[in-house]
Amino acid sequence: MEDTQSRTDERKLPIQKVGIKNIRYPLAVSNGNGNLQHTVATFDMAVELPQDQKGTHMSRFVEALNEFQESVSLSGIQRLVNVLKKKLPSPGVFLRVEFPYFLEKKAPVTGSASMMDYTIILTAESHEDDRITATLIIPVTTLCPCSKNISEYGAHNQRGLVELHVRFADPATADFDRLIRCVEETSSCEVFALLKREDEKFVTERAYENPVFVEDLVRDIALKLAKEGNVNWFKVEVTNFESIHHHDAYAMIDSDHISGFRTLEALAATVKTK
Repeated sequence: MEDTQSRTDERKLPIQKVGIKNIRYPLAVSNGNGNLQHTVATFDMAVELPQDQKGTHMSRFVEALNEFQESVSLSGIQRLVNVLKKKLPSPGVFLRVEFPYFLEKKAPVTGSASMMDYTIILTAESHEDDRITATLIIPVTTLCPCSKNISEYGAHNQRGLVELHVRFADPATADFDRLIRCVEETSSCEVFALLKREDEKFVTERAYENPVFVEDLVRDIALKLAKEGNVNWFKVEVTNFESIHHHDAYAMIDSDHISGFRTLEALAATVKTK
């Protein structure tokens, strides 16, 4: 049968991305330590289309996904990118995989166990070289240092959201659990799915003892990441959903805008973080 997509297009307009979005697929997720958990991921897949080609072959995206039977580690995503390159020759290949990632957490006093979910997004862009980025979205609690200092009693606190974007020197050993702990340990207090009264007392008092501005949190996380030998680039974004203001507080640090990792590592070695 005629391959209509391979016809020549006379309009001479290249398309930067064309493909499929929002296809769900069951996968086993690896955290880099060999531990697996089963989840469902949402895939977006696209290629760059040259100006003289009428269309891409949409079915080949699904074929590539059906051939992909590995766990979702960063090295596994690289292999999926390689499959797409073979099936859909193109100057550029784009891939986005989003899935919930679960950790069992125990309440700090009663030890009540529950499952806490985090969102992980893996993105890959392939042109002359391949670039894979992991994004972890981690909820935290923050308590305002200013409110604590000026109030006779109490202080306002709020939920915060940390978006951690990371590229690894060795994707095969990327450890999602470690990165989540890195963020939670730096916040005023971590968030739990299940708390009894004794636990609520503990987390309320812990947050009060560990006040952080959004600026404090983003800087402390950056310093912790600087000590991670497997991280060769990061961007940290922190949003506090303010409880007494009609706006959110936001801060961001991109390691590309710091005077190199060598300087950041040296700084991290001299500064005590939580």
